[in-house]
Amino acid sequence: MASQISIHPAVDSGVKKGRADFSGGTLVCACTDRPVKVAVKGTIAHNHACGCTKCWKPQGAAFSIVAVAPHESITVLENGDKLQIVDPDALIRRHACKQCGVHLYGPVEREHAFKGLDFIHPERFQESGWPEPTFAAFVSSIIEAGTKPSDMAGVRARLRELGLEPYDCLSPALMDFIATWVARKSGVLKE
Repeated sequence: MASQISIHPAVDSGVKKGRADFSGGTLVCACTDRPVKVAVKGTIAHNHACGCTKCWKPQGAAFSIVAVAPHESITVLENGDKLQIVDPDALIRRHACKQCGVHLYGPVEREHAFKGLDFIHPERFQESGWPEPTFAAFVSSIIEAGTKPSDMAGVRARLRELGLEPYDCLSPALMDFIATWVARKSGVLKE
């Protein structure tokens, strides 16, 4: 049965609607001693479940929950000395706590449609009410993390049951955004 498949602890009991007036908060790693704290000023966007193998996931979760915020809205508040970049060559420069491994923020600094955005894991907010995930991306990638291909129909059914339309890339709106950026950069599209 699809409802028995675990996606992520933040959505397994149902996707909880966020507050329209959510205006940011503080992301906190999992450490009990000197936790890293990162402020996010303002709301977040494009919250989704992500199946890629690079995003941080809580123990046992098949998907991460990830959203974006403008880079200028991110400030390390406490214990930034504990942060390290997971993969300096990756498009998303994920900053993780060296002790507990939780990713706190990941700026896109290279020339890309997402340049100027930071990827965050909203379930790490101390505050509740963050905008809910609205789709699932890179669903097939969970196979790379060990999910059996024969389980994928059930995973997709569970995502749909939760109201998270599954895609094997990003949502159509985000893919259109990237393609528009590429077309403008190449001169094919002039606007």
